[in-house]
Order: sequence, then C-alpha cells, then structure tokens
Amino acid sequence: MNWLYVLCGAAVGAPLRYLTDRAVQARHDSAFPWGTFTANVTGCLILGALTGAVVAGAASSPLYLLLGTGLCGALTTYSTFSYETLRLAESGARLFAALNAVASVTAGLGAAYAGVAAAEVLWS
Repeated sequence: MNWLYVLCGAAVGAPLRYLTDRAVQARHDSAFPWGTFTANVTGCLILGALTGAVVAGAASSPLYLLLGTGLCGALTTYSTFSYETLRLAESGARLFAALNAVASVTAGLGAAYAGVAAAEVLWS
C-alpha cells in the first residue's frame, strides 16, 4: 500500500517540476537554469519542513511517503541539475556551471535546514 502514496505524490510532483521549470525559465533570459534551481530548492524546503514535522510527531509516515518520497522525489531532479551544469561547462559558461553547482548545493542545504527549523518552531 505504501507504493500508492509514493505514486500519487510523484504524479503531482513530476508535472509540477516541469511546469515550475517552464514558468521560471520563461521569465529569465539567462543561460543559468533558474527553473531547475527553483524546483530543487523548493523541494528541499518542503522536505525539510516535512521531516521536522514527522520528528515532532505532527505528520505521519503515510504523509511522508506521499509528500516526501513521492512529491519531493519527483519535484527535485539531480539528473537535470547535473546535465544542465555539464551543458553550461561544455558550452564555455564555466562560471555559470560553477555557480549552479555551488549555489544549488548551498541553497538546497539551507532550504532543508530552514524547513526543519521552521517545523521545530511550529510543532515544538
């Protein structure tokens, strides 16, 4: 039965990632992959908040499967991040490639930490 929670979350997360990428990228005339960056950092924030809620006892394991594993797993994308970083480096935009790698990891970790911290404040 757990797989059904993951499936339902992913069915929302994957199209949400695509739509987020298209909407954000359409607003930026830049080689930097803002759409993927936005989807990944948003997913890290949601997952951090959800993890904090589970630890505090405010969220259940099925909810974690639905939103954490399913939604966030499909919303975030390490493969696209890797591909876009490599594409930037190969096209000569090495500064953008390095910035994407450093900013994505830093912002993702920061967003996850902020989500956990917010959950602790809300449910402690």
